[in-house]
Amino acid sequence: MYTGDFMTKIILIPSTKQLDYDCDAYLLGIENLSVNMPIYYNLEEIKKIKTQKEIFISLNKNMHASDLKQLEQTLKELEKLNIKGIFFYDIGVLNIIKRLNLKIDLVLAEEHSQTNYETINYWYQNKVKYAQISSEINIKEIKKIKQNTKAQLIIPILGYQPMFVSKRHLIKNYLEHFNQQNKSQINYIKKEQKIYPIIDEKVTTVYTNAYLNGIKEYTELKENNIEYVLINSLLINKEDTKKIIDKFKKVDKKNKEEYNNDINNILNNNIDTFFLHKETIYKVK
Repeated sequence: MYTGDFMTKIILIPSTKQLDYDCDAYLLGIENLSVNMPIYYNLEEIKKIKTQKEIFISLNKNMHASDLKQLEQTLKELEKLNIKGIFFYDIGVLNIIKRLNLKIDLVLAEEHSQTNYETINYWYQNKVKYAQISSEINIKEIKKIKQNTKAQLIIPILGYQPMFVSKRHLIKNYLEHFNQQNKSQINYIKKEQKIYPIIDEKVTTVYTNAYLNGIKEYTELKENNIEYVLINSLLINKEDTKKIIDKFKKVDKKNKEEYNNDINNILNNNIDTFFLHKETIYKVK
């Protein structure tokens, strides 16, 4: 039930290192320990950040044995900082934090796995305070999760969403096989008249063909006391990102249609709500 004075906070994944956006929090990636981020920081850069905003750190890489030394050292250093929480994908991150008895709040961020409150509650009992909800469930299911968990929820609300990930360098391997040169950081694949961005860096990630835009649904999430929403500024320039955040800050039931159209125009008529209103047909019993 809406409390009246509750505030749903906006977390931004920025595409520049100038952190002067009117959001409530930032999600930042660490070089070699994060994937699917527009930009990456090293640990020294993280230490030098001066902001009143909440800072979350993404350590969402599927870790290898060669990563463990850097991962442990990074976690030890992050514990000394005023970090709000650590997004993690690999359960090894949780195990290291427990083994070292580090006092760091965690965000389960497996992208496609947080689809029900029983899973979230299991990890909450194992000291995972937050959960990033899958972008593949609808508003009704999100509200049901909220009603049945004590974990704080983070809902992807705007931006390109990772759809497929491979450890293999699919673009680089393709170019090498056909002896082609391409220095582009972003490539695109066209299928059934839809165009999907592909980024081949530490892993190969295929993103959705359009930007998720849930500004109309954001008002409903606020009414249900959802703690955080997540905006990903990948392939959105800084000025447009600021305009979008401003719309989210000011949106209400009266202007949500107008602001939805404004964001549509900002993003070149390339928006979608994807699963926010689609019935979930297949369920694991």
